Amino acid sequence: MTTATVRDLRTNFPKLKRILEDEEEVVITDHGTPVAVLKRVEPSAKRPKPIDYFARLKHRMPKPITKRQRAALEDDREER
Repeated sequence: MTTATVRDLRTNFPKLKRILEDEEEVVITDHGTPVAVLKRVEPSAKRPKPIDYFARLKHRMPKPITKRQRAALEDDREER
């Protein structure tokens, strides 16, 4: 099992990433005391469905008025 310091995480992360590709775990130490374990994670093949922002916007938009509603508005305006 490979060990690395907190400083190595900040300054040499690409090196640690290559080590993680070869090995499964890297123990992180702080002043010689183990404080964390980095483990490699396999990415999932399933990606989340992208959000369709335009469809959400259209859903929140007011519906257009019908011909009957438009005629009723015009009649109301003529009376005033």
